[in-house]
Amino acid sequence: MSKLAYGMGDVGCNFSWMFVGNFLMIFYTDVFGIGMGAVATLMLVSRIWDAVNDPIVGGLSDKTHSRWGRYRPWLLFGAPLTAIVLVLTFWAHPDWSQTSKIVYMAVTYCILVLGYTCVNIPYGTLCGAMTQNIDERAKLNTSRSVSAMIAIGIINIVTIPLITFFGNGNAQRGYLLTAVLYGAIFAACHIFCFAKTREVVEVPPQQKIPWRVQIRTVVKNRPYLLALLGQMLFGFILYGRNADMLYYFTYVEGNAALFSFYSLAIIVPSIIGAACFPIVFRWTFNKGWAASVFAFGTGVTMIALYFFSPNTSPVPFYLFAALSQFFFSGFNTAIYAIIPDCVEYGEWITGVRNDGFQYAFISLGNKIGMALGTSLLALALGLAGYESNVAQNDEVLSIMRHAFSTIPGALWIVTAAALFFYRLNKRTYNRIVEVIRHRTSKRKS
Repeated sequence: MSKLAYGMGDVGCNFSWMFVGNFLMIFYTDVFGIGMGAVATLMLVSRIWDAVNDPIVGGLSDKTHSRWGRYRPWLLFGAPLTAIVLVLTFWAHPDWSQTSKIVYMAVTYCILVLGYTCVNIPYGTLCGAMTQNIDERAKLNTSRSVSAMIAIGIINIVTIPLITFFGNGNAQRGYLLTAVLYGAIFAACHIFCFAKTREVVEVPPQQKIPWRVQIRTVVKNRPYLLALLGQMLFGFILYGRNADMLYYFTYVEGNAALFSFYSLAIIVPSIIGAACFPIVFRWTFNKGWAASVFAFGTGVTMIALYFFSPNTSPVPFYLFAALSQFFFSGFNTAIYAIIPDCVEYGEWITGVRNDGFQYAFISLGNKIGMALGTSLLALALGLAGYESNVAQNDEVLSIMRHAFSTIPGALWIVTAAALFFYRLNKRTYNRIVEVIRHRTSKRKS
C-alpha cells in the first residue's frame, strides 16, 4: 500500500505541474491574450523567486518536527492551498489591459510555483525517509514513475476534450473548469499519500547547520552534482518540448486534436519503460548508467521524429513516438531513483544529512532547466513573428518542428554522456549504508 500511496503523490504532482508545463504557455498567449515577450520574461524572472524559496522550503522541511514526521505534514496542508492557486492561474481575463494581464499572470504564477515547491520538495524527499534499502527505493521510484506516466498520459489525452466539453465554445471557461477538476485531483492524491505512507529512517540528532556548511557538503558530493546536472538538462529538454507540443500539432500539423492521438499512442510505452528501470538497473548495477542508457535511446528516437509526420507517414511517426516515450519514462524513473542515494553518500563523506536541502537544489535545477527551455522557446517564437490563432510563417513553423524533435533529441544524447560518469553503484552504496549504521550505533552506545 505504501508504494501505491507514494506513486499517487506523483499522480497529484502531474495533475498540477504537467498541466502547467504543457498547457499554460498556450493558454497565456492564445486564450489570455498575453504577448510572447511577457511570457518569456516571466519564465526567466520567476526562477529568481525559485532560487530563494526552494532552499528555504527544503531547509524548513528538514527541521519540521511533528507526530506525522518531517515531510508528510507539508503534503496535508500544502496541497489544498496550491490547488486553489492552480485554479486562479487558469482564470483568464482577456478584456483586461495588457499591464493588468501581466501583473495577474506574474502574481498567480509565482504563488503557484511557491505552493508547488512546498508540496513537491517534501514529497520527493519522503522516499529517502521511507527506507534506506536501495532496491526498495528503486521499487518506490518505479511506482512513482509508472503512476506519473499514467497520469501524464491521461492528462495529455483528455485535457483538450475536457476544455472543449466544459467550455462549449468558450476556451476561458473550459480551461478554468478543467483547472478546478485537476486541482481537486492534485489535493486528493497528496492527502492519500500523506495518509498511507510512513517515515521510518532515523534522523541524526538535529544541529544548527549554517548554510555555507550545507552548500559545502553539496559541492563535495560528486554523485549529487551529476544528478543535479541531469535534472537541469531534464527540465530544459522536457518542459521546453512539452510547451512546444500543442503549438506543433496546432500550427505545423494543422490539428490540435492530434495531440490527444499522440498522447494515446505513447501511454502504454510510458508504463512499460518505467517498469523496465529495475531490469536495466540490475544489468548496469548503477542507476546513473541506467539513466544514461535510457537518455541515449530517447535522443536517437526523438531525432528520427523530424523526418515523419502524423498526417503523411503516421506509422513511422507513431512508432518512433512510442519508442522515444518508452526510453524517456525509463530515464524519468532512473533520475529520481538516484537522488535519495546521494543523500547517504553526502552523509558518509561529510557527516551531515540534509535530505530536504539537497532535494531543494534538485528541484531548483529542474525548474531552472524548465525556465530556460520554455522562455527560450517563447523568445524564439516571438522573434520569428509568432501571432496567436493565425497561420504562422515558415520560420515560426521551422522552430516548432525542431523544438519537437532534433533539438531535444541532441540534448538527450548530451545528457546520456554526462550521466555516464556517475560512479555510485549498488555495491558501493551498500557499504556506505553499513558505515552510517555503524556510526549511528556507536553514537547511541
